[in-house]
Amino acid sequence: MSQSTSRNIGQHANARSDAPVLLRTMGLFSLVVYGVGDMIGSGIYGTVGDAATHMGNAVWVAFVVSMVAAILTGLSYACLASRYPRAAGAAYVTHRAFNLAFLSYLIGLMVTASGLTSMATSTNVFTRTVLGLTTANADAVKIAMNGWPWYIVALSFLGFLTFVNLWGIRQSMWTNILCTFVEVGGLLFIISIGMRYWGSVNYLATPNATFDKNGLMLDHGLGLSMVLAGSVLTFFSFIGFEDMLNVSEEVKEPRRTMPRGIVLALLVATVLYIGVAVTAVSVIPHEQFAGKDLTPLARVTREAAPWLWPRTFDFITLFAVSNTVLINYIMGSRLLYGMARQGLMPAVLGRVNQTRHTPHVAIFALLVVVLILAVSGGEDAVKELGSSTSLLLLCSFMVVNTSLIVLKLRPGEPPGGFEVPIVIPALGILVNAMMIGAKLYDSLFVSERGARAPVIATVIVACITVLYFVLRPANVTEESLATIEQES
Repeated sequence: MSQSTSRNIGQHANARSDAPVLLRTMGLFSLVVYGVGDMIGSGIYGTVGDAATHMGNAVWVAFVVSMVAAILTGLSYACLASRYPRAAGAAYVTHRAFNLAFLSYLIGLMVTASGLTSMATSTNVFTRTVLGLTTANADAVKIAMNGWPWYIVALSFLGFLTFVNLWGIRQSMWTNILCTFVEVGGLLFIISIGMRYWGSVNYLATPNATFDKNGLMLDHGLGLSMVLAGSVLTFFSFIGFEDMLNVSEEVKEPRRTMPRGIVLALLVATVLYIGVAVTAVSVIPHEQFAGKDLTPLARVTREAAPWLWPRTFDFITLFAVSNTVLINYIMGSRLLYGMARQGLMPAVLGRVNQTRHTPHVAIFALLVVVLILAVSGGEDAVKELGSSTSLLLLCSFMVVNTSLIVLKLRPGEPPGGFEVPIVIPALGILVNAMMIGAKLYDSLFVSERGARAPVIATVIVACITVLYFVLRPANVTEESLATIEQES
C-alpha cells in the first residue's frame, strides 16, 4: 500500500474512531425469527402447488432434499459467522479469503441487487393486494396499478418501512417478529385444519405412479431426475439464511449466537414446509393444483375450512411481503454500511446516526434505488430482474463456499466457535453449480422467456464492473483500518 493511500485511509479511520456504531440488541430468539421470516416470505404459498404438480404426493421429498442442499451452504455461513461476524457479510468473507477488491465489490453488489429486486417485487405485490382488497373488479385493479393509487400505496408502504428501519434495530425486530408470527401462524393454521386428512393418501405416489385394478400402487414412479427437478423448484424457498450474516454486528455474542441462529432457522423452516406440503396433498388431490386461479393454500382452506373468510390469506400476504421488504432493507443497508467500512463503497454510506444507531445514509440510498425499480420497471420487468439476480445469488454462494475452503486451508487463520469439515463447503459448491445449471437449462430450453435471465444477469455484472472502475474503491480491510488507528 502506498504512503499516500495509507495516509488517506488513516485520516478516514481516525475520523471514524469516535463515531456512533451499530447496537448489539439481537439475541438468539430474534435472530431465528429474522431468519425464518426471511425464508418463508410469501413464496411458499405458490411454490408448494408447483412442486406438487411435478412430484405429486411425494412433494415433501423435494423439500427434504432441497433443505439438505441449502443447509450445506447454510453450515458454511454458520462457520464463517463464528469466525468473522461482520455486517459486510459475503463481501467481507470474500475479501478476507482472496484480498481482491474487485471480487469483494462484485459479490457485495450482487447480493445487494438480489435484495433490491426482492424489495421492488414485494412492493408491487403489496400494492396489488391492497388495491385488490379495496377494489372488487379486476379491471379496476389493473387501472389502479397504472395510476396515482399505485403511487400512494407504494410510497406509503416504503415510507413506513423506511421509518421503522431508521428508528432502530430493536424496533425493526419487533416489527419483524409481528410479521413473522402472522406468516407462521397462517402456515400453522393450514397444518392444523388439514391434520385430520393426514394418512389419506400414499405419500410416495407421483404423477408417474402405476396402480393395479384394485387401486394398489405397483410403482410410485419416484426417480432421481424427478426428485432433482422438484428440489430445484423448492430450493429457493430456503433462500434468506444468507441475510442473517449481515446483521451479525447487531447480535449479542455473535460468534456463538450466529451459527445456532442460522441452523435453527433452517430447521424451523423445513418443519413448516414439510407440514404444509403433506397437508396440501392430503386435502387436495395433486392433479388439481395445476392451472387454478386460487393459490394452492387458498384451495386447501376452501376445502378444509369453508367457513373461513376467503380474503384471509390476502391479509397474511400483506404481512409476508412487508416482512420480506423490511428484512431485505435491513440486510442491504447493513451490507452497504459494512462495505463502506472496508473501503469498498463511499465512506458516507458507513455513517451511523448518532441517536438511533442505524446506517441512515445507506437506508436512504436503498430507498431511492427501490423506488426507481418499482416505479419505472413495471411488475413484469421487476420479476424478470428477480429471476436474473437469483442466478447471481447462487454464484455468490459458490464464492462464499470457496472462500471458506481457502480460509480453512490457510496456515495461521484462527478457527471459529463453530467449525465444519472441508467437505461441507465443497459439496455446497457442487450443489449451487447444479442449481445454476438447472436455471440456465430452464431459461435456454424450457422457459418461454428464453435467455433473458442469464443475459440480464450478465448486464448487471457488467454494470457493477463499470461502477467499480469509476469509483476505484481502496483495497483495504477492516484489519488494515484497525492497524492504522493503533499506529496513529
